[in-house]
Amino acid sequence: MVDESKSSNPTSIEPRIFRGTHDALPAEMAVKRRMIQVIETVYQQYGFQPLETPALEFWDILTGKSGEEGDKLLYPLAYKGGKTLALRYDLTVPLARVIAMHPELPLPFKRYQIQPVWRADRPQPHQGRFREFLQCDADVVGSESPLADSEILVMISEVLTALNFPRFAIRISSRKILNGMVELAVGDLSQTGWICRAIDKLAKIGVDGVAEELRSGGLGDEALARVMPFLDSDRGPDALREVNSLLKTSEVGQQGIREIQQVISGAIALGIPKDQMEFDPTLARGLDYYTGAIYESVLPNYPHIGSITGGGRYDRLIGMFLGKDIPATGSTIGLDRMLAVMSQLGLIPEVAACVQALVVLFDEDGAHRSLQVAAELRKAGLAVEVYSDAARLKKQFQYADRKGIPFVVIPGPEEWNRGEITLKDMRTGDQIVLARKDIVSRLQTLRLPNK
Repeated sequence: MVDESKSSNPTSIEPRIFRGTHDALPAEMAVKRRMIQVIETVYQQYGFQPLETPALEFWDILTGKSGEEGDKLLYPLAYKGGKTLALRYDLTVPLARVIAMHPELPLPFKRYQIQPVWRADRPQPHQGRFREFLQCDADVVGSESPLADSEILVMISEVLTALNFPRFAIRISSRKILNGMVELAVGDLSQTGWICRAIDKLAKIGVDGVAEELRSGGLGDEALARVMPFLDSDRGPDALREVNSLLKTSEVGQQGIREIQQVISGAIALGIPKDQMEFDPTLARGLDYYTGAIYESVLPNYPHIGSITGGGRYDRLIGMFLGKDIPATGSTIGLDRMLAVMSQLGLIPEVAACVQALVVLFDEDGAHRSLQVAAELRKAGLAVEVYSDAARLKKQFQYADRKGIPFVVIPGPEEWNRGEITLKDMRTGDQIVLARKDIVSRLQTLRLPNK
């Protein structure tokens, strides 16, 4: 005889998720939505329009210009027997593809994009580094002007200020300056990629560590001696002058310095405080598609955190798809990374509850009362939840408290027959009895704004 009290499927599936991903529960999502609202508001104020692209891209699209290590970032997906698809690792390469496929878009094209990306690298959840994370990009396509870079810097400054970050610095340099350094050191610009990737590790492994990596990569003592002054150079007010002197015989290096000077002066004219910007000749950024100005934002008082935004100019990436180069520049905000940093620094904003009132179910016979009140409140624009079971009022109050719902509406039978209704403020514990016709206006007056 079969024991029907036991499960027909005794083998249960272990609930688990892939390492480097995480579930964003409602409390976290409320904060994320608030952050996205701040970011979108800034982007839109500067004339940027939204764009979305597929999570899946063809393998050759994503690997064509990501550098020697680019394919190691990707999660390949087999399609009909071949490794032809992958999850996107950033939003910049898909943007370049969009521009190539849609020549009708007017240039300059200013777009922002807020979507998840995936990277097959080592996760560090405590630092907000996941294998799946949300990026918030803003890019200008079709402008060679350094003022386009200046505008990106000012937007990043406004976002960080609006999110109440403490003193931050936007570090600025140029791949042309790094090209000039490589040109003087080894005379072979084809080696720029691996040298830049080594220099990009400076914050993690220090000057000696970078020197050792360059040496082990094949850089001779004479060439290394020409690179070291850049690694040891100042980041203060005299940094540009010092690097200008080091690159006085490099045409590409001099071009990079002139462009950075224009980017900085343009950003100041747009209103960014001068002390928020810091020229750093060792800034490299890891991806190989950068061609000019590069920038990232850091918190000087918390060097262990690393960068919280990053980007730069990529004037030749679109040409890979189009056959002709179109200039472009932009920056990204890693939302999950930024959220982790804000949590560490105690900067998580208070966000009002999504539900503004809970209508209790006083008893089964009175369900129609609860549903009628809820319908009236929703029609007036309030976010309202109805408790679905006729449980004890104490249990329903506890439910509202746990969810952070500020008000509870109690349509008791006696009050209802008198044309009244009870309203409880969960924040203070106070209860008042109102005329039923006044409940909407009272809640509209008392409700917390959705911050």
